[in-house]
Amino acid sequence: MDINYELYKVFYYVAISLSFSEASRKLFISQSAVSQSIKVLEKKLNQPLFIRSTKKVQLTPEGEILLRHIEPAMNLIKRGEMQIMETGSLGGGQLRIGASDTICRYFLVPYLSRFHKEYPNIHIKVTNQTSIGCVDLLESGTVDLIFTNYPNSRLGHGTHIRFIKDFKDCFIASRKYYGELEHQPLSFKDLLNYPILMLNRNSTTSEFLHSLFQQNQLDLVPEIELSSNDLLIDLASIGLGIAFVPDFCVSRTSGDLFQIPLKNELPGRQLAIIHSEQMPVSNAARQFMSYF
Repeated sequence: MDINYELYKVFYYVAISLSFSEASRKLFISQSAVSQSIKVLEKKLNQPLFIRSTKKVQLTPEGEILLRHIEPAMNLIKRGEMQIMETGSLGGGQLRIGASDTICRYFLVPYLSRFHKEYPNIHIKVTNQTSIGCVDLLESGTVDLIFTNYPNSRLGHGTHIRFIKDFKDCFIASRKYYGELEHQPLSFKDLLNYPILMLNRNSTTSEFLHSLFQQNQLDLVPEIELSSNDLLIDLASIGLGIAFVPDFCVSRTSGDLFQIPLKNELPGRQLAIIHSEQMPVSNAARQFMSYF
């Protein structure tokens, strides 16, 4: 089907902003031109792409399908433009990274600081998602690199994985509320007698812990599930339960918290830096990877 690229470009900007006026501002064309372009595209595809009302604009199911294909293509084009503009130097361009807030805060900050000092003209964009959500960012072309916990069930073929740090997870609690457990090793079954605080299901950490309990024929029902390890540590500090967090988060916590000893040692995990094998790696991303 012969459809002008400009029509898809207009569709993309309307779809991500859900606003005809915002799309016209970003494209430097009139709002009527945006509206006309969408009408032409809908006619060529013989499908409605947006539901228009006086209050808001929504994608139709067909529009959502089209966006899932158009967005990676647009990101790939942007990446190509940036790499050409860099012309083999590191005097400009952009570094786009996906990582969880925990990995950013407790691991990446010193590396980002170093990169910014050495290449101040390169724009650094960091997008926060869970390690599982970061894989979606990579597949859509939204980021150049992702830093994730491994294993990661979302990872498939076509990615280059490099392991950069070993770590272990631990159960932590407040001495004020659970001090009797400090010298009393617990089994997984014993832990079920206490309120467990952990990350929500859309995380590699949750997958990992649930898998460990299932391997021991136990069903884990956490008391609280959150999206932040820092919040889990805070809640453990006030005695709401026993938090399950990566050990590299614990070093910055207060002295009241302690690691609960276990009868069985937890298997280790790793931090990994990952990029797509199908997409070219920018000079900025290649230089940042060299730090590891």
